[in-house]
Amino acid sequence: MTVSRAEARRIALAAQGFARPRPEAVGTRQISAALHGMRILQIDSVNVFARSHYMPLFARLGAYDTELLDRLAFSRRPKWVESWAHVASLVSVDDWPLLHFRRDDLRRKYGHDAWAEANQPLLQWLRDELAARGPLRPAEIDHDARSGSRGPWWGWDDVKNGLERLWLFGDVAISGRRGFERRYALASDVLPASALETTVPRAEAITELTRRAAVAYGVATASDLADYWRIRDRPAVLAGIRQLVDAGELVPVEVEGWQIAGRPARAWLHRDAAHPRRVDAAALLTPFDPVVWFRDRAERLFDFDYRIEIYTPAPRRRFGYYSLPVLVGDDIVGRLDLKADRASSVLRVQSAWWEAGAPSDAADRIAAELLTAARWHGLDRITVARWGDASDAIAGALAAERHDHPDGRVN
Repeated sequence: MTVSRAEARRIALAAQGFARPRPEAVGTRQISAALHGMRILQIDSVNVFARSHYMPLFARLGAYDTELLDRLAFSRRPKWVESWAHVASLVSVDDWPLLHFRRDDLRRKYGHDAWAEANQPLLQWLRDELAARGPLRPAEIDHDARSGSRGPWWGWDDVKNGLERLWLFGDVAISGRRGFERRYALASDVLPASALETTVPRAEAITELTRRAAVAYGVATASDLADYWRIRDRPAVLAGIRQLVDAGELVPVEVEGWQIAGRPARAWLHRDAAHPRRVDAAALLTPFDPVVWFRDRAERLFDFDYRIEIYTPAPRRRFGYYSLPVLVGDDIVGRLDLKADRASSVLRVQSAWWEAGAPSDAADRIAAELLTAARWHGLDRITVARWGDASDAIAGALAAERHDHPDGRVN
């Protein structure tokens, strides 16, 4: 069976929820449905426009109250919980048992290295402190290690380092945040006994996670399916794919133009994937949206070469500090570097760029999305810098003020 590249794009976008119109009102039910469609929300600390875990819901649902997501994910007894899934991510509490093998792997890796062996008394003291006092932020924990050596992870002190390791192992869970600072608690104080007492064998868990990735992607290669949950055990993923093919849930296909090492890539279509004739979406995507987070897949689907330039020195940036892919119709048509200037109540478009083949109405569609984004943030105005080959068209569609780029960049 052969699938065209355009059809593969539509299948993939439909699987991610972009074939449906946005709801007129967004409540907990709509948010939960979108979350279950994706199965996972990656977390990232960059807040120049919006925290990354808020963005995928905005892309699919439009403006919504982020406090609704916070209640689902950052309460004392959350329905969605932080886990090391596609790196640090929010996953359904019901999926916690499926990641038991991941926590075991992390315990083997970080539970017996030189730091852990030297700090076993501290790790036990942290468990005891959380048991006695309940959920705590690192700043609320007083221990000699607070003024001691800095660990290898992000320059954290030993208390923070220890809490993070206990979280990776599953001994500790995240019981909300203050701002972006985590509040740690014993897993038994956050998760239901049903999640903690259920253990799914490794092979069975990887097959189930592969199945969920296939549903979320619609059509995918083995590398795509493995990356969705960052599973490094490729033989286990391939074994899972074979089981799902034998069960009739996955169908082998060839997607036109998809190649690996110069040969047609092996791909699989989920039997329940929608095949829309048209997708007419408009959305700003975070770099960590499942649509684009695996760069190889983004290039195969959209011919979109994407790299984040946060760590690139400013003079060498091609597109901006934190450029967001822009979806219009069923294709990525450009990228925008956005900054929410909250002090001045301004949404600043720091740069704007076209991809090849952007449709004639792209500027108007993007302008409408930027107005929605500004309202979502409670910002009064939008201004557009003069950097990027799409900046003039988007400024014109918005009838927006212009501003100087902070690095002096112009077309």
